[in-house]
Amino acid sequence: MEVQSVDIQEPVILIRINKAYQSGFTDKELYEYTRGRWKLNPERAKKATYGIAVYKGIIREVYEITGVHPAGTTITTRSIKSNSGLDTRESLIKRFEFEGLLAPTDVRGKYLNKSVKHYFVRGNSNPINYVNL
Repeated sequence: MEVQSVDIQEPVILIRINKAYQSGFTDKELYEYTRGRWKLNPERAKKATYGIAVYKGIIREVYEITGVHPAGTTITTRSIKSNSGLDTRESLIKRFEFEGLLAPTDVRGKYLNKSVKHYFVRGNSNPINYVNL
């Protein structure tokens, strides 16, 4: 079954979480791995209304961004693990994270489980994509 594509109207950051995503993620784990430790332009990111979790081109969740901060400066449930490149002290350097809440129901309904593959250029491995910013 083909997933319906969606055109995004709001200023958002699409965040591909392909390397970290696991099908058994709790809601909290999905939030933590979506929001944090990204190389991004903080001034541009602060203009985004929503941070959107994308796995294999499909929107998994939508968060309303309430703040953008240097990585490792906000409360998180992610721990520092030496065996994961995604969770080391080095992974925080020159990176940023956002704080946020689940987006309003109408916004989530418009975007959840829709395809945004058309926003990513084939071969581009950058997990961050700014839309309408």
